[in-house]
Amino acid sequence: MLGLFGRKKLKGRKIAVLAADGFEKVELTVPVRALRRAGAEVEIVSLRHGRIRGVNLHEPAGRVHVNKTLREASPADYDGLLIPGGFINPDLLRQSAAARNFVRSFDKDSKPIASLCHGPWVLASAGLMDGRTLTSWPGIRDDLVHAGATWLDQDVVWDRNLLTSRGPQDLAVFTRSIVDFYSDSTLSQGIAANALESAPQRDRPPQVVITAMRWMPRPSFRTAFALIAITLAIFSRPRRRLMAERRQSATLREPSPSLTTVSV
Repeated sequence: MLGLFGRKKLKGRKIAVLAADGFEKVELTVPVRALRRAGAEVEIVSLRHGRIRGVNLHEPAGRVHVNKTLREASPADYDGLLIPGGFINPDLLRQSAAARNFVRSFDKDSKPIASLCHGPWVLASAGLMDGRTLTSWPGIRDDLVHAGATWLDQDVVWDRNLLTSRGPQDLAVFTRSIVDFYSDSTLSQGIAANALESAPQRDRPPQVVITAMRWMPRPSFRTAFALIAITLAIFSRPRRRLMAERRQSATLREPSPSLTTVSV
C-alpha cells in the first residue's frame, strides 16, 4: 500500500489508547485505524474489562474491546499514548488516580502523548499543563488556561511530547499528524514553543453542534427503556432498604410465642 500508511512508519511501535465509557466514537476509531495501517500495535486501556461504549455526541454508539485495565497495563510497555475525547470519557478518567498516574508516567519519560477535543481535561487533572502550549475543544479552553497552559485556536498544536487537536472537525489533520508524531523519536518538531499568550475565548458556541443537537433523533425505545429501568433501580434501593429495616424492627418488637402443652 502506497501513500501515507504504505511506508509503515510506525512498525515496531506500541501505542496505548486510554479511554473509558462515553468516548467520542470517531475520535478513537479513526486514529486507531490510521495507527494500525501505519504499522503500530494499538491496545485499548481502560478502567474495566469488557467492551466500553462509545457515543456520537450524546447518542450511544458502538463498543470497543478493552485489551487491558489500568491495573494490568504498564506505561513502560508502550511507546506513546492517545487520549480521545467525548464529554463522559475524560470526565471519568480524570477522577481516576490510576489514570492520572498512567498519564504522568508517559510525560515523565518524555513519551509522546496525543489528545483531542475534551481529552486534555485528563492532562490538566494529571498536572501537566503548566508551561505547555496546546489546543482542545474550545469549550474547555478556560480550564486549561487556568491550569497553566497557553491555549491556541488551531487545528493541531505540537509542543514537544504533546500533540493536541480541537475535535472531530480537525480529525483529518490530526490523524495525519499523529503518524509523524509517534514516529519522531526526538519529538523535535514542537511548533508551538514560541506562543506567548492564549487565543481569546470564543464569542459563541459552535453552530454545528447546536444544529446537530437540534436535529438529533429521539432516543430509541430500547435506550429510553434502559434509562427508565436504571432510574427505577437507583430510586428503589433506598425504599427496599427501608422496608427491610422496618420488617427487621417489627420482628424484634414481636413478643416471643408462648409454649403450649398438649396433653395426650
